[in-house]
Amino acid sequence: MTALPVPPATAASTQGPILRDIHLPADPSWWPPAPGWWLLAALLLLALLATGWLWRRNRRAIHRRQRVLAELEQLADRHRRDGDHAALASGLHQLLRRVARRHDVSAAQQHGEVWRQTLARMPVDASTLNQLLTLEQAMYQSRSTFDAIAALTAVRQWLSFALKPSAWKATATVNQDA
Repeated sequence: MTALPVPPATAASTQGPILRDIHLPADPSWWPPAPGWWLLAALLLLALLATGWLWRRNRRAIHRRQRVLAELEQLADRHRRDGDHAALASGLHQLLRRVARRHDVSAAQQHGEVWRQTLARMPVDASTLNQLLTLEQAMYQSRSTFDAIAALTAVRQWLSFALKPSAWKATATVNQDA
């Protein structure tokens, strides 16, 4: 029998195992996101909530303004139908008090100079302010020299400023020691 010749050892087998190609690790998972994305999502949610709150607040203010102006038009229509100056003056005066009370709680009890100061917190001219002050006397008189058109115009002008919250001036502090 003859022995088979043994192949000579190759150089690769003497240096170690045969290596395969390099494999890259798996791509990172999209979940959970990195902390920066969580912060961005929280800021976006906060911005959406703030926008929704501001939009709702603005819609309420617009709705309130429309209700007050609709009531003013109802008073004007009723005066055109029945011509009752006292009822018109009373309705306008009550409307002014209700709108002023939203900005100054004590407006419902004010009379005289304090009421004038409350009305003067709106940037209206002196003739408009005087016309508004005549409502208090006109509502107790059956027939007077009450100018209904001028009163409605003055109330509309005052309400155009009063129904904007940013238009109200801060109340001046009165020195009560004097």
